[in-house]
Amino acid sequence: MIKIGILGVGTVGSSVAKILAENADIIEARAGKKIVAKSGVVKNINKDRGVDIKISNNPLDVIDDPEIDIVVELMGGVEEPYELVKKALANGKAVVTANKALLAYHRYELQQIAGDLPLFYEASVAGGIPIIGALRNGLSANHIESIVGILNGTCNYMLTKMIKEGVSYEDVLKEAQELGYAEADPTFDVGGFDAAHKLLILASIAYGIDAKPEDILIEGIENISQSDVEFAKEFGYEIKLLGIAKKGRDGVEIRVHPALVKSSNPISKVDGVMNAVSVVGDRVGQTMFYGPGAGGDATASAVIADIIEIARGNRGPMLGYKKGLESGLKLVNPNKIESKYYLKLKVIDKPGVLAAVTSTLSKFNISISSVLQKESKIEDRVRLLLTTHLCQESDIIEAINGLKELDCVGDNVSMLRIVE
Repeated sequence: MIKIGILGVGTVGSSVAKILAENADIIEARAGKKIVAKSGVVKNINKDRGVDIKISNNPLDVIDDPEIDIVVELMGGVEEPYELVKKALANGKAVVTANKALLAYHRYELQQIAGDLPLFYEASVAGGIPIIGALRNGLSANHIESIVGILNGTCNYMLTKMIKEGVSYEDVLKEAQELGYAEADPTFDVGGFDAAHKLLILASIAYGIDAKPEDILIEGIENISQSDVEFAKEFGYEIKLLGIAKKGRDGVEIRVHPALVKSSNPISKVDGVMNAVSVVGDRVGQTMFYGPGAGGDATASAVIADIIEIARGNRGPMLGYKKGLESGLKLVNPNKIESKYYLKLKVIDKPGVLAAVTSTLSKFNISISSVLQKESKIEDRVRLLLTTHLCQESDIIEAINGLKELDCVGDNVSMLRIVE
């Protein structure tokens, strides 16, 4: 028999305990051993968790219990769970975690500490989608060319409503909060940080790059407006918050930002709270993984899949490499990223404005692909919407600063990247 201790018996933790009890027969058949949840840790012991396990508010009651074989960490946060996971490993216990923030900052330290002890984390990225296992195992013969994913269901739900129903950002955020998709302080989701933590985990498995959130480009959806939505519709795009990790001639780009995605791209069809990840391998080509990215049962399903793998005796290095990956790949500086861009300007409606804009862009080696002018005036200005050919991030930033210096433009410039 394998006994489980759960640090954090909240929505996911209680689902783990319930599934282990209610699906005990099929789990035992697949694991080859009986698996039971013995105890759990919560902050508020007076709140009913709806599970039949011993509850305490002291994590050491689980970590130091000699009967506990696997510690499941579902607390959230970074430094406190890091210390607790280290103690669990020091006590010889296997660990399963769904904590993407913990892994975004400490995955390489934990891999070193764990050594031959199992430390699994399927539930940390995209909830019920088995993307970690796919990268570590199913695609292990491939050099990974790119990973492009919708990794945050809250943002995808909001953008879908904005595009399909014309809802404003402010109204859809309020609705998402009322439905429980977004927190009272939604910054972690809408600011792109949740997706960035998940992307860094995937990029480590694919490329062996130890980057922290502070090292990569992260932008959220807070500035997406209905004029952006109108442009997207008119030119055959959808707007998605994407996590992108891809190999180029100078290294690996890792970035999270809203993007205009061509409607012909399969990932543009992923709507609502669903997640999806497209992985391109040099041998297998493109593969697509789709499913629920959050929720108690979906995430718990991934947690228990890891528990079953441990029960079967599967171990393997945490990030999937038996020896160092000496690929020479480096993280590309965010300013060196190359993309096509969409620019939105509010300009004074007078002759010569478009010429001034194109002249300024050309100074920074940026050529225009398409232009759309919306005649509806806003404070004596019109909206000028345009897309560029492929150019470098540093050039587009300098060009935007140059545009803002024009009297006919001013500070009325915003930008989105394009993914085709």
